[in-house]
Amino acid sequence: MRQVHPRIADWFAARGWHVRRHQAQVLSQVGAGHHVLLAADTGAGKTLAGFMPTLCDAAEGRLADGLHTLYVSPLKALAHDIQRGLLAPVAEMGLGLRVEARTGDTSSDRKARQRHDPPHVLLTTPESLSLLLSYPESATMFAGLRYVVVDEIHAMAAGKRGDLLALALARLQVLAPGMRRIGLSATLADPAGFARWLAPVGEDAVLVEGEEGAPADVSILLPAGERIPWSGHAASWAVPQILDLIRAHRTTLIFTNTRFLAEYTFGLLWDRNEENLPIGIHHGSLSAEARHKVEAAMAGGRLRALVCTASLDLGVDWGDIDLVVQMGAPKGSSRLLQRIGRANHRLDCPSKAVLVPGNRFEYLEAVAAVEAVRAGTRDGEDLRPGGRDVLAQHVLALACAGPFDGDALLAEVRRAAPYADVDEEEWQRVLGFVSNGGYALRAYDRFRRITHGRDGLWRLSHPDLARSYRLNAGIIVDADMVEVAFRNGRALGRVEEDFAASLGPGDTFRFAGLDLEVESLREGALLVRASRRSAAIPSYNGARIPISSHLADRVQALLADPARWDAFPQDVHDWLDVQARVSVLPRPGELLVESFPHQERFYSVFYTFEGWPANQSLGMLMTRRMEALGLSPLGFVANDYALAVWGLRPVTDPAALLSPDILVEEFIEWVENSYLLRRAFREASVISGLIERQVPGKRKTNRQVTFSSDLIYDVLRRYEPDHLLLKAAWADARQKMTDVARVAEVLERAQTAIRHQRLSRVSPLAVPTLTMIGRESMPAGAADDELLLEADALAAIAMGQ
Repeated sequence: MRQVHPRIADWFAARGWHVRRHQAQVLSQVGAGHHVLLAADTGAGKTLAGFMPTLCDAAEGRLADGLHTLYVSPLKALAHDIQRGLLAPVAEMGLGLRVEARTGDTSSDRKARQRHDPPHVLLTTPESLSLLLSYPESATMFAGLRYVVVDEIHAMAAGKRGDLLALALARLQVLAPGMRRIGLSATLADPAGFARWLAPVGEDAVLVEGEEGAPADVSILLPAGERIPWSGHAASWAVPQILDLIRAHRTTLIFTNTRFLAEYTFGLLWDRNEENLPIGIHHGSLSAEARHKVEAAMAGGRLRALVCTASLDLGVDWGDIDLVVQMGAPKGSSRLLQRIGRANHRLDCPSKAVLVPGNRFEYLEAVAAVEAVRAGTRDGEDLRPGGRDVLAQHVLALACAGPFDGDALLAEVRRAAPYADVDEEEWQRVLGFVSNGGYALRAYDRFRRITHGRDGLWRLSHPDLARSYRLNAGIIVDADMVEVAFRNGRALGRVEEDFAASLGPGDTFRFAGLDLEVESLREGALLVRASRRSAAIPSYNGARIPISSHLADRVQALLADPARWDAFPQDVHDWLDVQARVSVLPRPGELLVESFPHQERFYSVFYTFEGWPANQSLGMLMTRRMEALGLSPLGFVANDYALAVWGLRPVTDPAALLSPDILVEEFIEWVENSYLLRRAFREASVISGLIERQVPGKRKTNRQVTFSSDLIYDVLRRYEPDHLLLKAAWADARQKMTDVARVAEVLERAQTAIRHQRLSRVSPLAVPTLTMIGRESMPAGAADDELLLEADALAAIAMGQ
């Protein structure tokens, strides 16, 4: 059994630490030739565990020139943070390891040098790794690779970034057959499933479980002498109390669920920050310079608080953080655990966190999340088959690296767990698509990207295609973005093109924590100057995070147990108590539907607890069916917990709106004729490389990309309905855009456990949903004051006041 080298053990001892059991086990299992998945609490030294084989190799003099270890993380910030955290121990141990990062922020000259003269340890992201594999010198660069460390594996494996990474790992295993894989995570709901994902198909990854850490100290912030709002998400009521928390702690990390809420919350805090406490902001739309500046300020202890989004969810270790604040609903226990772990980032020191609910349902969700954290339960996305658009991109990447044999590449692809089910027929369709676009597009030369030669090998049809691939490769298909910059050239970041197009000279908006006035929009850049006038906040089209099934079940259990209500704030207790008297509470496994008249309309509220995407899909489907049944629907509104529909005639039989055939009839017709499938097709077209976003010296606008993809979509729908990309788009629309699996859960409950309550007026439980009517398209936080006024009026009716 391989032992920790004395030089490393001494370094631990000099700091009053000891090598933990799981760190030694990772070293031992990798030394025995196994792939390893480490599931350990935040602060357990996972990063050092992942690098332990590398550090021991260096201490034992086993390093050769060239790349030895590859570290892959989902975030650029995490790669840079690991670089900072690893350089000091390496220097202090005198190991002589060269450590560098390679992300989208790395300069082009350094990237070029790294291909020919790589460091011993390279820290990167899935996208940058895939690009590296597209170069001819990749075979030489990775030939001596010993270890790949995949950090925060849960954040990648279940999505398309994970598909891309799985294919890259399969390629690396061919280039370096002795390479061992080490996966790291603190929040795995299904460790065995992720272990199978990590290892090559046909091999196993040993699961190593870490030592338990100190229980987290998690509490819920309540309004001082006021009621918890009926509706809204911004929790603006909490700003004075949050400032008190900032004053009482060394450094506070304030998480929000969206970029809009990050800017909104930062603005509220800054407006009340009479002491000029140093408070920063961090999110993915800010410039690399702005992000690095605030990260360095946090690392140096120069900030008292930082408002951020998921851009800092994962593994960033700043030792002075002693409090985490979660603004709004946590949405999942694993996500909350991850965020909590940023505070007091040590295994034997309890992390401290405060949850700030924006409304009453969010309060219940916060209670459920705190209980889940204390119970140590996890949730997360399920693993799924790999996207075929990602596979097409990978095939083109390898063609850029050099000629390949189709049969050999298929065998390689099948060693990646998400693609183990690819059969010969489907593989030929993938090759055919990359070579000519498919049957309906093969007459067009621009879709001919690879050619099958007489020697039996596939190769690029033209060398220029390699440059085109590298300009366009990637998995994340963002909305078109416009650079925001001062006239002197200093870039602040990017906002979405639709928002920028709505602005003219003299208009103001708030971005990067600054109030800005538009001077002009030219050459794809929004030129601005500082403004003293109040400003709107940019809207963003990012996906909403739905409540997890696990947390939704816990919320329903709270509602169904009146004995628990005495521990709730009085206003929440009264809300539920009146609901129980005038109607009923939804019970686990049951679908409660309430119907009532209000303002000369007839409303029905379905308490599904299946998350916003599923409820939004149900609303579209149910109003179509209501139309067919002559119920004259007028609209619907959805949130994570419920769906409300209304019309000119009452719903007397809600089960008729939720029969299983809705997924066979209305669902297919709706998706095929809506923007959803076209949007999914556009993303699949970009990911697969069929449509280019970028040409040398210019980026196509979102309108140009959409026009091109719509033309191709219409052709394929008519002439090749079973085209590879149409199937990929359907898979995305079902899973990501409509959450059809959770829609099916509602339909299943409706067949056996529907409960219909006919009421004479709006119920207390329906108030938070009905206050959203007319405001569901507004950014979260933008209409909180109006929501409060409207909610009070509705609540007075519902509570019988």
